[in-house]
Order: sequence, then structure tokens, then C-alpha cells
Amino acid sequence: MRVCGVEIKSDEAVLCIMALENNLYDLPQARVPKIALQKGTDAEHIRKFQFTFKKFLEDYNIDTVVIKERATKGKFAGGSQGFKIEAAIQLIEDLNVEMIRPNLIKERLKKAPVSIDFRDTGLKQFQQNAFETAFSFFNP
Repeated sequence: MRVCGVEIKSDEAVLCIMALENNLYDLPQARVPKIALQKGTDAEHIRKFQFTFKKFLEDYNIDTVVIKERATKGKFAGGSQGFKIEAAIQLIEDLNVEMIRPNLIKERLKKAPVSIDFRDTGLKQFQQNAFETAFSFFNP
């Protein structure tokens, strides 16, 4: 099974592809580590983001997208652009999308910690939350 962990930061979807086969994790290199929504007030830009994201998923044969949930209220609430990104992803036809709360990710990482240092994964530092989101999906 191949999943794409997603962390939404302001106007970008930060991505991490992870596969699990025969109890071995694989982190395939992706051509882009993030996809941005240029102008969230324009429907055409939202469609373009959705098309680009869908094409990315098709190119890498992604089965499931796992999104790190964001707060809707309070000091750490997500912005409107981020919620438009989230909706655009969730509305892609025939795509399985899972949402995982940050506290659940922390719990799962405590139960099944990552056995290697993140710097050894070959991912960029800003992809760490997307990586942890994907990893926690495989370790319920």
C-alpha cells in the first residue's frame, strides 16, 4: 500500500510518499515536495491545484491520502487557503482521504517510534510532519 502524508501550511500542501510492503517502509523520491495554491480566491486556481494534486497521485500510484488535521478555532487555527486546499483534496473523485488529529499522531509515534533519525530519510526538514502523518497511518 502506498500513501501520501500531507501537512497543510498556509497556501501549500507539504507531501511525503510512503509505502509499506512486507513490513518494510519505502520513501520513494517525488519530483515535488509540496504543491501550492496560488490564489485561493479564484476558482480556476483551485481547480488547477486540484488537477495538479490528482496528477501527482496518479503518477505515484497513491492509494490513500492522509492529512494532518488542523484546528478550526483558536490561536493555532488554520487559514482559509488551507481549508480550501483540504476541500480540494477531499473532493477528488475515487480518492480515499483520511484525516488524523495531531494528538493521535503523537500517541501512535509513542507506541511505535520511528527507528531511524529523520535526517537519514533523504527528505527535507519541512517534510517531517507529513512523514510522521504517513508513518502514523501505518501504525494504528
